Amino acid sequence: MTKFYLVIFLTLLFSCVEKEQYDIKLKAELAEILEKDQGYRELFGGNITDSRKNELLQKFDISEEQFKENERELFQANDSLNLLLIEKIIEKHGYPGKSMVGEPENEAAWFVIEHSDKIEKYFPIIEKAGENGELSAVKVAMMKDRMLMYSGKEQIYGSQGKAIFLTWPPQKQEDVKMIIWPLKSPEKVNQLRQEAGFENTVEENAKRMNIDYKVYTLKEVNEMNAQK
Repeated sequence: MTKFYLVIFLTLLFSCVEKEQYDIKLKAELAEILEKDQGYRELFGGNITDSRKNELLQKFDISEEQFKENERELFQANDSLNLLLIEKIIEKHGYPGKSMVGEPENEAAWFVIEHSDKIEKYFPIIEKAGENGELSAVKVAMMKDRMLMYSGKEQIYGSQGKAIFLTWPPQKQEDVKMIIWPLKSPEKVNQLRQEAGFENTVEENAKRMNIDYKVYTLKEVNEMNAQK
């Protein structure tokens, strides 16, 4: 019986410690932002059951009619609002990392920035958060890869896939080819991934994204891409 009360006491104690350690209000705000960022992607990704879709529509207060007629607009509006909120949070608090809000809320700002056109602006803050242990090194590596890809440069860790349009405008599924974006050092990419903390190889990562892994150069990608 004494052990039982000790467990209860320790649970309450750690709960109180967490409340003192974290910014609870900010943690809750980031949890909501993260839920919407991921939830909207699940909702509009297509690979979802009807029951889950209805659950998310109700949670985000979206009617079936709105979902059918304004899918793209709703998705973009959510991303834009989330980015505004995250920018205000960063301006006030700096990067809201693990010591400030705990996990997984420390990844909320990362997800929103990763899904925005402001990666280059905020990457130095993301990188510093990784160096300080506020965000995982894997997340930093993934954002660096995406920033390089968006700049038309070779990625380092092979985390980014991209749709290449072989014909523009595409008329059928075969007109679009999914590839792993060109690598700076394909011969040692798996070593670099391991050092950064990735738990799978570039080949396994490609398979996870339903991509047949093949090493391409930037020149080859530019030549095959009909959407110049």
